Amino acid sequence: MNGREPILPGSTIGVLGSGQLGRMFTIAARRMGYRVHTFSPDEDTPTGQVADVEVTSPYEDLDAVCSFAKGVSVVTFEFENVPAATAAAAAECAPVRPAGEVLHTTQHRLREKTFLSRAGFPLTPYRRVADRAELTSAVAEVGMPAILKTADFGYDGKGQYRIKSLSDLDGAWQAVGEREAVLEAHVDFECELSVVGVRSVGGEFRHYGPIENHHENGILDTSTSPAAVPDRVAREASEIARAVLDELQVTGVLCVEFFLQKNGNLLINELAPRPHNSGHYTVDANLTSQFEQQLRAVCLLPLGGVGQWTPAAMANLLGDLWNNGEPDWTAAAAVQDVKLHLYGKSEARPGRKMGHLTALSRNAAAARNDATNARKALAR
Repeated sequence: MNGREPILPGSTIGVLGSGQLGRMFTIAARRMGYRVHTFSPDEDTPTGQVADVEVTSPYEDLDAVCSFAKGVSVVTFEFENVPAATAAAAAECAPVRPAGEVLHTTQHRLREKTFLSRAGFPLTPYRRVADRAELTSAVAEVGMPAILKTADFGYDGKGQYRIKSLSDLDGAWQAVGEREAVLEAHVDFECELSVVGVRSVGGEFRHYGPIENHHENGILDTSTSPAAVPDRVAREASEIARAVLDELQVTGVLCVEFFLQKNGNLLINELAPRPHNSGHYTVDANLTSQFEQQLRAVCLLPLGGVGQWTPAAMANLLGDLWNNGEPDWTAAAAVQDVKLHLYGKSEARPGRKMGHLTALSRNAAAARNDATNARKALAR
């Protein structure tokens, strides 16, 4: 195989990571006739429960990584915090898509922002912070309020600290582990948006349009599609997303998260080089889901159509719902336009994503109401 031939059904796909994104990817892949192997340090994982083979080994065991890659036709990711050395080891034994360079750039906030800034993309003002003294000078430059974030291994609000006054600086520096961080200026935004895009090896691009997101405690709470934004904003967000995927030479799915400022301007917040929580609704509402698109892209198949049947909304189900025992699944199932997705996680913890609900309705606002009302019905 020359590396540009399609990987056809019946082949085996390798997934680094084993969470819910890998689970939904695996379901899409198996529906199209592929086999899936997953690699992570954990066992009985959301992905492993539905994959053909679950390999349990540390990411740092590069011999095990190479052995895993030799047993598959292509390797992809469901989790961007896989070490760069792991991706490099896999690439010695099988094609890796998106490339490890994409992972290396996007898994580290400072590298990501440096890349975006040099490429001329609109960004929130930021400063690198290497020590406590630099934090003081950075705050003086970007102003307050501001957010201090770890440079690496941050997601779902982890590794972040909001700075409102100079008295917060010591606590903020301790909160990020007294290590390299990024200070971002506070953005007075109208709403948060994301665009899930997919790019083929030949540069073909598809996207699902802007998705409107609402967060609680730094964790995505609900997503609605289509977003209630002007056509100009929708076009600009999609154009920026395409430019980002082209600049990174992505083969696969990547999500661009935005702040929409009150003046109508867009700023990039973060990139995620994989299917994204905000795009889960595509499983139920679109001709081709984000997970099938990832499969098609990494297997060098033509991309699928992205037509959306109806407006949709997604509501996350966090472990807090289990505080008073098992949620009332019957109540949620009674809402006729709501679909239930659970991830097979054995332990419910506060803030842990255990599943989601997708609602389909006449408009995005109605879908969001249905999804959140069905979630309320789960609580006993």
